Amino acid sequence: METKYIFVTGGVVSSLGKGIISASIGKLLQARGYKVTIQKFDPYINIDPGTLNPYEHGECYVTADGFETDLDLGHYERFTGIHTTRNNSITTGRIYKTVIDRERRGDYLGKTIQVVPHITDEIKHRMLREGLDEGFDFIITEVGGTIGDIESAPFMEAIRQLRYQLGRNAVCVHLTYVPYLKAADELKTKPTQHSVKELQGMGIQPDILVLRTERHLDDGMRMKVASFCNVDLECVVQSEDLPSIYEVPVNMQHQGLDAAIMRKIGIPVGETPAMKPWRDFLDKQRNATREVHIGLVGKYDLQDAYKSIRESLNLAGIYNDVKAKLHFINSEEITKANVADKLKGMAGIVVCPGFGQRGIEGKIIAAEYTRTNDIPTFGICLGMQMMVIEFARNVLGYTDANSMEFASDNQHPTATTQHPVIDMMEEQKTITEMGGTMRLGAYECELVKGSRAYEAYGEETLIKERHRHRYEFNNQYQEQYEAAGMKCVGINPDANLVEIVEIPEKRWYIGTQFHPEYSSTVLNPHPLFMSFIKTLKIED
Repeated sequence: METKYIFVTGGVVSSLGKGIISASIGKLLQARGYKVTIQKFDPYINIDPGTLNPYEHGECYVTADGFETDLDLGHYERFTGIHTTRNNSITTGRIYKTVIDRERRGDYLGKTIQVVPHITDEIKHRMLREGLDEGFDFIITEVGGTIGDIESAPFMEAIRQLRYQLGRNAVCVHLTYVPYLKAADELKTKPTQHSVKELQGMGIQPDILVLRTERHLDDGMRMKVASFCNVDLECVVQSEDLPSIYEVPVNMQHQGLDAAIMRKIGIPVGETPAMKPWRDFLDKQRNATREVHIGLVGKYDLQDAYKSIRESLNLAGIYNDVKAKLHFINSEEITKANVADKLKGMAGIVVCPGFGQRGIEGKIIAAEYTRTNDIPTFGICLGMQMMVIEFARNVLGYTDANSMEFASDNQHPTATTQHPVIDMMEEQKTITEMGGTMRLGAYECELVKGSRAYEAYGEETLIKERHRHRYEFNNQYQEQYEAAGMKCVGINPDANLVEIVEIPEKRWYIGTQFHPEYSSTVLNPHPLFMSFIKTLKIED
């Protein structure tokens, strides 16, 4: 069949959950047997989120092909199991850079470059995924920001044009907010009406409305919205607060969101899919009663900064029949005097990733405490490097051991070291552009048979995991680490780089240079998180 296009926009306020709704639509269409992909268009001018502050934008998600993207792509992958690429994440910056580069090359033959048609044509080209013969049945496009934002105007114009060009092959889903006024004890639809009016003023009539609400909307309220917004009643769907984001697809299916989309496009609806694996997962989630407390030692005190790690722990907990209760522990506040108190009550610790000098000494102190007290510990990327540095300082006796990421920082001259146990590869040192030295995307890793990591992966010998870092384990020290008890049990076969370290004599003490959280999905939780949680469950 011809590819169908679903455009997801938002109004009234941001953070309503467009990403969750987009992922849910994708999951529901997948359940009907369709091949689906989801893409995110962000109105900011950055080329990608790679240099954005986690406090402003949450985590930076990385695709298998090595592109730094918005965290919504993590939702897309966790819900649907698809592998997104650089083509699934587009920013205003990338759009404008492409057009400007063409202008500089003379591709436009001296024409005056304008937002319409040149910018909007490039947006449409990306939305249609022209030139990518991947045979998608549905392409879902989420546009970031809120209707009325000046930054999103070119995207709205591109959608308006595509709706006209594609006819019944395109559907617009608009997500809005229905607030509850406690003083009046009333739900108010006026913000939704104004949001739709704004969208109509841009030439776009929404086909389906998803009303984000904290309280249930009765049919009279839905009828009012349908009447004022020129939308069929069956196409007014409510998205209430639910105990878990993973209940959203089932809730949307119950209200017929996927059926409404198919009717609008002109596809026979057929039977409602059972979605048994997904419902089985939800049953396990509801039935998990035991709790396990896990500390996240990091420096970004923002839930979205470690979104994929949090979700990976939650998913692994559910499959191990426990609720993972996550506690953020600010590494900047950890000292040798208070580390026992800070980590008290935690069944396990995750030493979180990050960049920069701030907060690293607290992570090193935490790693020492968990190692010497045999508390299960999972170090991810920078977290793994902190475990390596701690071991060098306190076991190998190199008290000045450090990473060259910090030792070469002129703002921290005290961080100089004669033992750079974490260093940059020689071929990277000549690259000066920010991001140019990064190892990004999926790389192979060969596991050592008999290791804890090898057992966790189900006795696979060659795995592939995603990276986002500059500095590596310094192989000059590998023999010393191995002799002292920290084993290098995962090696990249092409560059001989250390990917996984573990201390076998400990109950669970593993560090990974890669980010396993990027590969964990609802129906396929990551084996390392599963193994980690399983250890905690036994101890609890």
